[in-house]
Amino acid sequence: MSAIDSVQNPVYVYERPVRLWHWVNALALVVLAVTGYLIASPLVVSDGEASEHYLMGYVRFTHFAAGYLLAVGFIGRAYWALVGNEYARELFVPAIHRADWWEGLWHEIKWYLFLVPEPRKHAGHNPLANLAMFLFYVLGALFMIVTGFALYGEGLGQGSWASRWFGWVIPLFGESQDVHTWHHVGMWYLVVFTVIHVYIVIREHRMSRQTVATTMIDGWRHFRDDRP
Repeated sequence: MSAIDSVQNPVYVYERPVRLWHWVNALALVVLAVTGYLIASPLVVSDGEASEHYLMGYVRFTHFAAGYLLAVGFIGRAYWALVGNEYARELFVPAIHRADWWEGLWHEIKWYLFLVPEPRKHAGHNPLANLAMFLFYVLGALFMIVTGFALYGEGLGQGSWASRWFGWVIPLFGESQDVHTWHHVGMWYLVVFTVIHVYIVIREHRMSRQTVATTMIDGWRHFRDDRP
């Protein structure tokens, strides 16, 4: 993740499992946000017998399925951080023990605030992106997975696997409604992160000294100049 001293050739950064996880995870987050909002603010029920309408049932099923996908993907991504290349570990391990990381973090903050004329070169995430991905995505997704399965366990009932593994979450927060509220807040936390993430990717792809958006498509980081 350190700045590249000199650039001659493209760098293979994101391996296929990482790229596949990224796009599947992005889809899961969109589905979870939309269905979660509808669960919290249900659609108007149509006239007629309740047995003839199962719209919200389908919404809840889709939400649960996307939640499973998010959780399984998170576990798989954590596994690949252990067996993949050095860039696969950046998501989970910000290099806060390095002095140059903190210096690079401050430089990136100034770059995003338009206080320096140009950014530095980075093969993987720059320090600010590294920190933001950990704080917003890793911790945010972990929070949503834990609270989500705690609420899911209520529906499955006592004695279910979800209740046994995550039942401790509800008394920790106080009661079920408290977990619902914080789970809903967590959704907006990830939505805000996603909006900022998309903006930064587009901005950096156009203004930085290396490719950004296409790197998550083909895995290769291409640099636009041969200066340090």
